[in-house]
Parts: sequence; C-alpha cells; structure tokens
Amino acid sequence: MLDNNFTPQQLTMLCNDLAQLRLVVDLKLAPKMPYFANKPYPIGRCREIRDEMFALLQAQLPHTDKLGLSLLKECIHQGTDLKKAWGSLRDEYFQNALILGPWYIDVANDTVNANKPRVEILPLATSKFTTIESFTQFIKIARSYWQVEIYKNNVCPALAPYMPLLCVGTNGASWLAAANDDMLNVAINSNFEESKLILNALPNPPPSIVKRWKETLLQFTTEAYLTHEGDPIEYCRLYSHNTTRPNLTQRDAAVIAYSSLPKTV
Repeated sequence: MLDNNFTPQQLTMLCNDLAQLRLVVDLKLAPKMPYFANKPYPIGRCREIRDEMFALLQAQLPHTDKLGLSLLKECIHQGTDLKKAWGSLRDEYFQNALILGPWYIDVANDTVNANKPRVEILPLATSKFTTIESFTQFIKIARSYWQVEIYKNNVCPALAPYMPLLCVGTNGASWLAAANDDMLNVAINSNFEESKLILNALPNPPPSIVKRWKETLLQFTTEAYLTHEGDPIEYCRLYSHNTTRPNLTQRDAAVIAYSSLPKTV
C-alpha cells in the first residue's frame, strides 16, 4: 500500500519513465509547433506538452509494465487524483504542471530553459508553485516573463469584467488577458471586485493601440460583447448586480466572443 511518500529511488524511476514519455510527445509536437515567438520548441510550449503528456498517461497507465509508471498507476488506483494545474512558479513565470497528491510533477520543465531536464518532480509544499490569486500577481509575472506592457481593457469594455487586461508586446501586438479558467475564476469568484480594482489601477492604452482595436472590431457587427461601448468598471457593476451565484451562461458567451477575436491585434 502506497501512501504517496515516494522514496528517492521511486521518484527517480517515475521521473525516468515520464522523461521517456516526453520523447514520444516531443516527436509528435515539435514538427507541428517548431517555434513560439521566434524561439525553438520546446520554449513556451508548457501547456501543449503538459496536455499531451496527460492524455498519453491516460492511455498508457491502465496497461503499463514500467516500474515508475506503475507507482503512479497504483497511487491513482488508491484514490489520489492526477490533476492538471496552472499557476505561478516562484512568481517568475507561468507554468502548466501535473499535481499528484503532495507532489508537483513538471513534465515541461525545459520550456523556459531548454538546457534543464525535461521532467522534474518536487514536493508541492516546497516547489514554490502556487495558484494565482489576483490580477496584480498575474501582472507582476506577465510583465517580466512575457516582456509586455499592461493597460486596462477599455477596447472591449463589455469583456473587461472577465478579461480586464490589455497586454502589449514589444512588437506592438496586443491581446486581452487572461482568458483561462483560473483567471476567469479570479474575476467571477470575487464578484468582479478584483476586476474593478485592477481596472482602477491601470492606465489607458496608447491611442494608437485603441485605434487599431476600433478598426479590427468593425468586422464584429453582431457580437454584443465586442461592439458594446461604455465604461469597463460600469460593466463590472452591471455583471455583479444582484447575483447570488456565477452566471455561467454569461461567462461562456463572453469566452466565445473573445475566441472570435484575432490572436493579436
């Protein structure tokens, strides 16, 4: 009976087996996505690698005979969930990883520095991997990790309660942030108070960026979340008014509207 307290030898076996699976994933993904922001694979591909590894584990664990993967299989069989996670690593960069009970399993450990080992397993308590609790924390990481300036989202004010940030890269390209479940939940679970706080704190984007967005949004004549004008903070108040539970229909509609936008403007 395992209790999730792996020995150093067991951790090495598991790490080695996961590293072998990473080679399979790399052979699949590298030809499809050779570059990210002009940097070669695997840089910047932690989510894609983590997701592909998770899917591969689901397929292989039921019939594996590898010693390390068998340890993982037994933990799951005994009720320990293997979960996808996204968050902050040391507040230096965003990371997609796997969590197994008290263990942090980074199967994309080389996506910031390609010279690091592909896989790293650490006790979650000492890994310095944490959930992101606020837009302020998100901005702190994004500014240095993505090399972006961040402004309030006043270009799509009806989306701003969910995605209050407008990121502008060094090449001038801009996009709304952050449209992942974790950051959407920061907004929703605070009843949009977190969104209001950060919208009040951030400056307006430069006029040239706003002009480009207005020109881009002219093609979206029927999508209310992209065409409605107004004060983004007023939309926060509107969405939070008299709500006792999250409006998931509204959330999904906002995400669908966001998904119709170009990746960058």
